[in-house]
Amino acid sequence: MRSPLQGGLPPTGAVSGAVVEIACDESGFSGTNLLRSATPVITHASVDLTAAEAAALIGELRSGFRFSPHELKSGQFLRSARAGEALEWFLATLAGRAYVHLVDKEFFLATRIVDLLLAEPSYAAGTRLAEQHRPAALALYRARHVAGEEWDAFLGAFIDLVRTKRPLPIRPGVDAFFRAGEALARAAAGTPAVAALDGLARAQVEAVVARVHADDRSIPPPLEPMLPALAETVLTWSGGQRQVLVVHDEQSALTADRLTRLGGVLARGGPAGRSPLAGLVMVDSRDDHRVQVADLLAGVARRSSGPPAGALLAPLLTATSLRDRDGLRGADAGARPGSPRPR
Repeated sequence: MRSPLQGGLPPTGAVSGAVVEIACDESGFSGTNLLRSATPVITHASVDLTAAEAAALIGELRSGFRFSPHELKSGQFLRSARAGEALEWFLATLAGRAYVHLVDKEFFLATRIVDLLLAEPSYAAGTRLAEQHRPAALALYRARHVAGEEWDAFLGAFIDLVRTKRPLPIRPGVDAFFRAGEALARAAAGTPAVAALDGLARAQVEAVVARVHADDRSIPPPLEPMLPALAETVLTWSGGQRQVLVVHDEQSALTADRLTRLGGVLARGGPAGRSPLAGLVMVDSRDDHRVQVADLLAGVARRSSGPPAGALLAPLLTATSLRDRDGLRGADAGARPGSPRPR
C-alpha cells in the first residue's frame, strides 16, 4: 500500500490561456541540513516533454544504451560503460526542452541572511524578484574563501538562530550570531562582505527571529531552498507570457499554504497580473515517465560538475541559479550559460 502523497496545490478549475505543463524533480535535497551535507548543491530539473516523449526517451536509454528496465538513477547512469556517449545523447535530446536550477547550499544561506535579516522578509527572497539584494549576498558568500572556520561558524550560528525544531532562546541565539558575524568581519577585513555584515541590526534580527519562532507563515521557511528553486523554475518557463502547470515528484516542503503565498508573490512577474504558477500536482515518480526524466537530469546535473559534462549542462542551467558566476563553485564552474528557449 502506498501512502497518500503530501503537498501540492492542484488548480481549482480548468486552466485556460497560454499554459505550459512541466514535470519536475530535485536532487541533493537534505532538508535543513544545509551546512554539513554530503551534497553541496541542490538541483531542480524541469522538462516540458509529453508522457509519450518521456516514455520514448527512457525506452531509448534502456534499449540503445542497455540500462536497467527499472527506474533510472543518475549514479547508475554515470557509472555505466557508455556513460559519456549516453550523457551526450541525453542532454542533446533535452536541448530546448529542459531547465536545471542549481542551488549552492552555502550561497542559499547567504541569500537568506541578506533577504530575511537585512530586508523585509518575503516569499520573493532568493528569487529574481529580490535581485537587488543579490550583490550583498554574493559579497557575503565570497568571504568563505578568506574566512575559513569563521565562515562555517557564522553559517552555523544563523542555522541555530532560525531553526524551528528545538530552537535556541532568542537573545542567546542572537548574541552568538553577532559574535560569529564580528569574527567573520575581522577575518574578511577589506572585502565587500564587511559592508553587508555592518548592515545587520540587532533589533531587526531579533524581530525577525521572534516571528520565525512564533510560526509567522508570512515569512518563508528560512532553511527551505525548494520554494525559491520552484519559483525560479516557474518564472523561467513562464517568461512573463504564460502560466505554468507543474507536475512534481512528492515533496513535503511544497505545502498548499506555502504555494499559495508563493503564488501571490509571483503574480508580480506573471502574465496579465496573474500568478504564473497555475497549480502544482504531486505524483509518484514511478508512475510518470516525465518526472523520471526530470529526476535523472537533476541527478546528472548535481553529480557532473567537471568537464566535459559541465559544458554540456551549461546551456540547460537557469540564468538565475544560485551560484557564483565567476566560477568559485557550482556545476558550471567558470561558465556563463545561455538558456534554452521554451516552446
